[in-house]
Formats: sequence, structure tokens, C-alpha cells
Amino acid sequence: MAAGLLLKLVGFCFWAVFWLGGAATVSTNAGGDAAAAAVVVDARSAIAVTDEDFVCATLDWWPPDKCDYGTCSWGLATLLNMDLSNKILLNAVKAFSPLKLRLGGSLQDVLIYDTGDPRQPCTPFTKNSSAMFGFTQGCLPLHRWDELNAFFQKSGAKIIFGLNALNGRVPMSDDSLGGPWNYTNAASFIRYTVSKGYDIHGWELGNELSGSGVGARVDADQYAQDVLALKQIIDNSYQGHASKPLVIAPGGFFDAAWFTELISRTKPNQMDVMTHHIYNLGPGVDTHLIDKILDPSYLDGEAGTFSSLQGILKSAGTSTVAWVGEAGGAYNSGHHLVTDAFVFSFWYLDQLGMSSKYDTKTYCRQTLIGGNYGLLNTTTFEPNPDYYSALLWNRLMGTKVLSATFNGTNKIRAYAHCARDSRGITLLLINLSGNNTNHIYMTSEGVQPYSTKKEGRRRFGRIPGLGEEAQLIREEYHLTPKDGSLQSQHVLLNGNVLAPDANGEIPKLEPVQVEGTQPITVAPYSIVFAHIPRFYAPACR
Repeated sequence: MAAGLLLKLVGFCFWAVFWLGGAATVSTNAGGDAAAAAVVVDARSAIAVTDEDFVCATLDWWPPDKCDYGTCSWGLATLLNMDLSNKILLNAVKAFSPLKLRLGGSLQDVLIYDTGDPRQPCTPFTKNSSAMFGFTQGCLPLHRWDELNAFFQKSGAKIIFGLNALNGRVPMSDDSLGGPWNYTNAASFIRYTVSKGYDIHGWELGNELSGSGVGARVDADQYAQDVLALKQIIDNSYQGHASKPLVIAPGGFFDAAWFTELISRTKPNQMDVMTHHIYNLGPGVDTHLIDKILDPSYLDGEAGTFSSLQGILKSAGTSTVAWVGEAGGAYNSGHHLVTDAFVFSFWYLDQLGMSSKYDTKTYCRQTLIGGNYGLLNTTTFEPNPDYYSALLWNRLMGTKVLSATFNGTNKIRAYAHCARDSRGITLLLINLSGNNTNHIYMTSEGVQPYSTKKEGRRRFGRIPGLGEEAQLIREEYHLTPKDGSLQSQHVLLNGNVLAPDANGEIPKLEPVQVEGTQPITVAPYSIVFAHIPRFYAPACR
């Protein structure tokens, strides 16, 4: 027994040396060879800070007959037609406490709002191949807006509403649309919303009209004037209120020159949030989507956009912050059994991790439900794997972003944040390899050697085997696909299938407890969240 205790103590001391700032190793089982590597976390200070409600999802306007590549994937899962009484839908939103929901999409710029005026009929979208995006102008009935807000209030969602920015535009000689935004209908809708006491977190102007645009485009100087008009409407409509909704724009694809001009004309504080969209995997019909998702170099490509936008905002002297306003990965509704399957969590979580490092405050996933890239199944409303990935992020990853570097294989993606509502840090590890199991130790960057200070003693708690259990236990959440299939729409958490119960309740997300001296084991094609409460993290105090 004494010999066993001695071995245990020696093992603890060996691990403690690594934890305190020395090197650590990662053994990668590839042909039995071990490679010296480590996740090094610098927890002395945060490199960025996100919103508390960083995770966001979108809801769209598409009618059921919206089809791509011969597949109609939207069904009854959009703002105008989804079943708001569905228990899973309600519980899925409530689980985030709160979830930001961005209401918008392609058709928002051809959507008008019911005003109750009989001279302006409120007619639905109808298919018309010659119209922009294949549909005629549609209308949001006030009774449906009332129903939606009842759901939002019940679910605790925070709402961002995308406004029609094309009213009043006229064709210009350079093929853009010019002239000032006719905001009469939008202003009336905003006043109605205020009169009903509906809580709106932000009003966003337009969808994908920046740069070269999608379907239409508006020059940045005109867009800036329209943003200022929106701010004036919000200031007037919410006069006397304790707080006002955010002014958000442009909800389009990043174009450095266009975004720079918009910022220069709205700084320092006329626009609260600058939103951009991400569909970096290409069209949903692409047969190489999985190859792109599993390619570290391809994933790294989006860092340039985040970095450029961060640089523009920093150099402009503005209070405006960056959000990803819509991101579905693969445009034209995604790809069934890819963007709604387990494999997409590699792309999605990597995007959350990467964007947060560049001070992105909020990330809105296309969609909560609808298309082939929903967090929820379009027909059954049951959560797809990415829903649980998003929920784990929301519950485990705090607002302070830490530098995390893995100096081994590029198939491991590593991100670290201060833990949410808890001590220590949370580490996210993504294994893009289908062959290698990684056993990963962690080490701290810049940690001073152990001293007799109270803080040093508190960090380590008690030594294992010397009378009481050590306070070095960590919690791990391992995500793997059902039956080992990357294209499965069911995910396992620590070996157990996640699914709502018969009452539509979202399952509990329970971790496994692991002795802190042991390495983190990351299986092939898996994702691990590890909450490490005893990690020395001055940034997280």
C-alpha cells in the first residue's frame, strides 16, 4: 500500500511540474508512435470578449415552395408558417436562457408589413421565376407578428428584426439601386411594435446588399444615410424608454472597401453593430463539402475575414462591434446529411471558436429551423447534432477568450475560454482525423513556479491518496456520431444518444468526471469540451 501511495505521489508531482508551466506531451496513436505536443493556454489575460449570449440563430421567411437543386427543404418551418405551439421548439429556445434570434433572410427586402390600412393589401409571397429570388412581394400580417411575439416572450428569446431596405430604391447606371430608403412602412411597423410593448433587441437594415450584393446592391454612402435614418426612427419611437434597441447593419458579405466606407460615415456611435454573413463552403450542391470541412487549411481561410473586419473597426475609432449575422456554411439551403449532420459540428464549432478570437460579439447560425442547415429538424423539430454543440458552447464557454495553441497535428483544433459561471477554464478540442486518438495534456503559458503563497496552495488542493480526494477533478463532454457515421443526424454525449423525451424536454447534458492528472483523450472524429476548474487563470478572476 505504501509503495502504491509513493507511486501515486510521484505521478502527481510529475504532472504538477507540467501544469505549472513546463512542457507537456500529447501522444498521438498513429502507428504506435508518440509525438511530443501540447495545448498551451495563456490565461494571464483575455485576447477578446464575446457577448454573454454569443450563440444566436436565425429564422427565415421562405415559403414551402422554395426549392434548390430540385429539393424543397423549408416546409412549414419559417416565420410565416411554423407551428409555434410545438413543445420541442419552445424548449429548444428556452434552454439557452436566452437565445438571440435574428429574423430575416433573402426575402426580407421584398417583405412589407401590415399596417391595418385597407388601401395596402397584405398578400403572401407567390412564386414568380422572373422576380428577385423567385417570389413576388409578400407581407407580414399583424396577427402573425402578435403570435410570434407571444412565442418570443414565452421562450425568453432576444429578437433582432431584419428590415426591408429596398423600399423606394431606383435603378442606377452602375446597376446598383439608389435613392433614399423609403422607411414609411418600416417606421409604422416599428411604432406598432413599440405600442404593443414587444421587446426588440435590435433592428437590422437590409440583407446582403453590401459590396457586389446578392440579387441587388446599394452603395455604401447611400446605405450610411439610411442607417442614420433608421437610428433617428429608433430614437423617436423609443423616446422615454429606459433602453433602446441596437442599430444594426448591413447584414451582408464582407467587402473591405464598402464596410470601411460605411463605418467612416456612421462613426463614432451611430451604428451599434456591423453584421456580416458567412457561406465559405460554397453551394449546397457541392459534392466536396465534407472534404472541405475536414481540411484544416480550408477552415483557416475564414480567419482573414474576421481579422480584416476587426482591423477596420479598431482603426476607425468607433464603438461599433462585429457580429456574424448569418452563417449557414453552404448557401442555397445547405446539403442534407452534411449541414444537418454530425460532421457539420466540426465546421460550426470551429467557426464559433475562430470568430470569438477576433472579438466577434455574437454569431448567428442559419438556421434555428428551416432548410438543410437547421439546428432543429425541419419536419420533426428534433434537435440535430449542431443544436447540442451550440448548447454546450452556451453553457460552458464564458465571454473571455484565451489564447490556446496546439503544437501537434493540424487535425486538432483547440480553443479556450474562461469557464461560464464557474471557476477555471473550458477547453474545446476538435479532432478532424478519423484515424488518430490523441491523449492531450495541458500547460499554462507564463505561469510562475509554485510558491508558498496562499494562491499557490489553493490551486492544487490536496494531493491524491493523502487522506482525501484531490480537488483536481475535471468535467468532460465527448461528442461522437451515432454508429460512427459522420453523416448521422444523431449525436452521442459520452456514449449516450441525445434526444428530447416524450414531453419535448431537452435532455440533460451530463459530463463524465476525470482525474485531473490524466490526459484528455480525444477519439477519432470527435469533439471534447473539458471544464478544468483548477486551471490557474488570472484572466478569469
